[in-house]
Amino acid sequence: MQGHLDDHWSDRLGGLRIERRGDGTSVLTGHVVDQAGLHGVLSGLRDIGVVLLEVRALSEDAVPPPR
Repeated sequence: MQGHLDDHWSDRLGGLRIERRGDGTSVLTGHVVDQAGLHGVLSGLRDIGVVLLEVRALSEDAVPPPR
């Protein structure tokens, strides 16, 4: 899949916030409860054909609160 992710994918991807960047990429941020939740997000990205460029763990205070 090329291009930005639309907001409607947020629910399917665990409610993560989608930020669209000028370079054509989308950045997903938010809280993932546990490793099983992370696997669910990664599976969802795989299922819709997203090319994954990076996964980064951030400290709790660096992530916006869940919606």
